[in-house]
Amino acid sequence: MDRVKATMRVKRYSPRTEKTYCYWIRYFIRLHGVRHPASL
Repeated sequence: MDRVKATMRVKRYSPRTEKTYCYWIRYFIRLHGVRHPASL
């Protein structure tokens, strides 16, 4: 998540957009049961 946030700051996304993206990333991870992306 730190890498996602750092990249978004470099690209000058708004803080609210950053928060929303992080929320959806966490949601996606939980939805798929914390599996490695290669196994999806």
